[in-house]
Amino acid sequence: MRCPYCGHYDSKVIDSRSSDRDRGSAIRRRRSCKSCDGRFTTYERVEKTARMMVIKKDGTRTPFDSEKILGGIQAACGKRPVSEERKLEIVAEIEEQVHREHDREIDSLEIGRRVAMLLRVTDEVAWIRYASEYQSFESIDQVQEAIQELKSTPPPVSGQNDLFPSD
Repeated sequence: MRCPYCGHYDSKVIDSRSSDRDRGSAIRRRRSCKSCDGRFTTYERVEKTARMMVIKKDGTRTPFDSEKILGGIQAACGKRPVSEERKLEIVAEIEEQVHREHDREIDSLEIGRRVAMLLRVTDEVAWIRYASEYQSFESIDQVQEAIQELKSTPPPVSGQNDLFPSD
């Protein structure tokens, strides 16, 4: 690792630990330059080389893009008290789940279901906004049914699977 102070290429690792900044998906290393004794921090993470593809409703495939997820979340959370940090946490959690559980492809409806679940726990109004787009409501009755379901069922615990899946 090249020293940011003197440019020397030899350094030793003083401390190594899991990074809280990246939810444990990176290693934080404190290093000391062998030439100038300057100390600096580096981060090491696994590069995602396999390109994840998203299968859209019409059957076409597009590359996975977390920015599209963030755009949908930001639209749903417009003028709601949801911090930008929380929106980014949702995107990071979805991205982590997708790459952990799927090798090459994932259905866009599955991504939408996961985003909706996390939004429901975060903000119910944002959830209904997102669900109206994701579930393609065609009538006010469908929206009312979704709201009634929201009122009658407790929100899912994030990261917990249904005991009795509906599918």
